[in-house]
Amino acid sequence: MKKYTLIMLFLFSYGVEAQIKALVGGTLIDGFGSKPMLNSVIILEGDRIKAIGRMGELEIPIDAEIISTEGMSVLPGLWDMHVHLMINGHADYDYWDKTYPPLFEKVIMPASAHQLLMAGVTSARDLGGPLAESLAVRDAINKGNLPGPSLYMSGPFIQKTPYPGTEQFRWGINGVKDARAKVKQLVDAGVDCIKLIDQDQMGEEEVFAIVDEAHKGGLTVVAHSHRPDEIRIGLKAGVDCFEHTGLSSAPEYPEDIMELIRERTAKMNLGPLYWTPTVEGLYNYEYLRDYPESLDGTDWELGLPDSVVADIKASIQHPERLPYFQLTPMRRPTLETKINQLKDAGVVLMVGTDSGIPMKFHSQSTWHELDVWVNEFDFDAMYTIKAATYWPAKMMGVDADYGTISEGKYADIITVKGDVLRYISLLQDVDMVFKHGSRVK
Repeated sequence: MKKYTLIMLFLFSYGVEAQIKALVGGTLIDGFGSKPMLNSVIILEGDRIKAIGRMGELEIPIDAEIISTEGMSVLPGLWDMHVHLMINGHADYDYWDKTYPPLFEKVIMPASAHQLLMAGVTSARDLGGPLAESLAVRDAINKGNLPGPSLYMSGPFIQKTPYPGTEQFRWGINGVKDARAKVKQLVDAGVDCIKLIDQDQMGEEEVFAIVDEAHKGGLTVVAHSHRPDEIRIGLKAGVDCFEHTGLSSAPEYPEDIMELIRERTAKMNLGPLYWTPTVEGLYNYEYLRDYPESLDGTDWELGLPDSVVADIKASIQHPERLPYFQLTPMRRPTLETKINQLKDAGVVLMVGTDSGIPMKFHSQSTWHELDVWVNEFDFDAMYTIKAATYWPAKMMGVDADYGTISEGKYADIITVKGDVLRYISLLQDVDMVFKHGSRVK
């Protein structure tokens, strides 16, 4: 035993990771919504989970590196289903879009990805970015050349008419033929989903063509739900997942839309209807405006040059003046009603944040979203964790490998000190992060 211990100490001192690790003693929350397992033992072998059991019941291999999780909650790595790696909290989109595209691939997007990973986000869906840069960053992470979550990239938004100066990451369509061609170009390039916005400004045939071409290519379609007609035509065309809870200050979704949603969720042969409400950015704005201390933290500066950090700080010096949020005080009171309408209608809700929008940093947004669901909207903590683990993996079709702590899956695991089911805000300080079996934090 002494000889073994000396060998292991030698390897660890030189930064050589053990092939087999044992996470021992923590309370396991597996992502399925099951009752937590006390005194858990999780055996990792390489990048996969080998075995799960309890202390005293599951034998720990003699050559395993033992990592204590005593007093901790152990849960699957989080998913954030709505991030924007190409932006980092700067308040002036027009300025950012003109200034920083040359830095997207090598600086901005890698920094965003690294910040997410350090926050315990081991998988993320990026919805709207330049095509080549998005795929390059995703692939570099997959090859182990950059630190970051497993990424699922949409590439450019598909919309009727791009906003001036945004054509690099917003593709307009003109007619059915062009709509199919643009989607096919994205499919052939290797994106992971299609992001559709402003579909209420398109002809019905164009929307149907986009969804059909994406489905032919094996991809899901993610669509905005800011306006009622976006939802109506999206449901009619067969959109798989909607984003946001709407731009309007209307107190609730109209009844005809709720009836369409209920009809869709009743069609079990089509699978679940998914929705990423992205509420925290709006819900927390007024508090952040009045108590902006968190903007002074350094967690969101990780990987960014000093010049970019200074630029972002200058843009958010006056949170109360930002045009982006001026309607928020009217919209905020509607969020809880709308998210509960969706939940009660049988929609599968998923955690996503819109991270990267003004003052919303990749290092903070995900735990804030879970916190709002649990502590403001009174959602069950286990339900909320499942919305950030199991359901996103299921929606993206990778649940055989991700989303839960179970034998055979990739070892994407995070730990926090304390009982996360009672204190969801513990996720603001993730203690350990394992990505594909390697401890990265």
